[in-house]
Amino acid sequence: MRSQRSRPPGRSRRFGKGVAAAAASLALVLAGCAGDSAEGRDEIVVAIVSNPQMTDAISLQDRFKEEHPNIDVRFVSLPENEARAKITASVATGGGEFDVVMVSNYETPMWAENGWLTNLQDYAEGTQGYDPDDFIPNIREALSYEGDLYSVPFYGESSFLAYREDLFEEAGLTMPEKPTWDDIAGFAEKLHKPDEDFSGICLRGLAGWGEVMAPLSTMMNTYGGGWFDEDWNATLDSPEVEAAVTDYVDLVRSSGQPGAATSGYGDCLTRYAQGNAAMWYDATAMVSGVEDPASSLVVGKTGYAPAPVQETESAGWLYSWSLAIPSTSEEKDAAWDFVSWMTNKEYIELVGEEISWERVPPGSRLSTYEIPEYAEVAQAYAEPTLSAMAGASQDTSMAAPVPYPGLQFVGIPEFQDLGTRVAQQISAAIAGQKTVQEALEQSQRYAETVADSYQSGEN
Repeated sequence: MRSQRSRPPGRSRRFGKGVAAAAASLALVLAGCAGDSAEGRDEIVVAIVSNPQMTDAISLQDRFKEEHPNIDVRFVSLPENEARAKITASVATGGGEFDVVMVSNYETPMWAENGWLTNLQDYAEGTQGYDPDDFIPNIREALSYEGDLYSVPFYGESSFLAYREDLFEEAGLTMPEKPTWDDIAGFAEKLHKPDEDFSGICLRGLAGWGEVMAPLSTMMNTYGGGWFDEDWNATLDSPEVEAAVTDYVDLVRSSGQPGAATSGYGDCLTRYAQGNAAMWYDATAMVSGVEDPASSLVVGKTGYAPAPVQETESAGWLYSWSLAIPSTSEEKDAAWDFVSWMTNKEYIELVGEEISWERVPPGSRLSTYEIPEYAEVAQAYAEPTLSAMAGASQDTSMAAPVPYPGLQFVGIPEFQDLGTRVAQQISAAIAGQKTVQEALEQSQRYAETVADSYQSGEN
């Protein structure tokens, strides 16, 4: 079985269809952002995903300005699916529009191999107090290529199940130490109250390889399925994948939130935090919103259980939203000043002191979990988060060997396009527009096209 750092030999450098179209629309996003910086000043453009922790970073820019008065920062902040497309289009085509981009452990090793990203190892080691060895080890490894860091983590995550301990107690239910998907379906059915706008569970249904396919891929893994077998045969029509997808679709349709086909991470965070769902399976980074007293109505009411399993020992994922500097940037030093500010130990303290300790970006640095103030507010979720991240591996979360790296994604360039197309089919099944079997038949055809190029040695 390949590790998460392994890559298929001779991998293609193309990044799927749609890059040109996204590149064309990129100019519209940047309209009004262009312009010469003032004399003697550096101007950098930063492309990020508009998640809550990133919004916090924008709100703290005055503090960066105090430390770097000669650097002007302009943000392009977009929803996850749109941000992925725009950033990929810019970096893959060498457009040079951005000086800093938010990427993940999916893009980083591939883009580093292609020469699209700046090697950050010397920057990280040469910046006083930055301490790259403090990064959580498997996150640091996932963001490296040939031993060097090419992006640095803003936050890291695996996945787990959040559930309302108070409601479980009221209903006489007990969450097992290692719940199965059958357990979860039973709990969701008992706690589902659609007449009160209360769902038994919230699950992503929004089309997107980083939306619905993230939790669903981990479910496929633990059911014994996957995207491809060791010989690059597409396996989306296997009985194991069909069982996983059927159970996922049935669960969200019977006990999930209204309009699930258009619900992504942000929607489920809002729904759960506002007290409208009994359970939510998703990224461990959810804790920054779920436990934030400024925005959540369920603070202190949530328990955190491991990702549900079926046929495997565990079922989580490993992911990091990280910051990288495209090789095309003409302001690399200024870009690093910003990147290092947003990912250093002092930034963690700044968020805790200026916003709240609950909003601290989790899962990036070991030292975060040693801060007394954070340790106090994170009592319920610190250990589950670190355990989920440490246990996220193909060895424990997959039933059969596969030729690709990744748990909730397939670490090949074509996956952005393939994952998006398959996600559209799954979302349509959740919406009731087609059956699971119809969705998987079409998905299998998409996957076979990708498989053909790897079997023929073209990639």
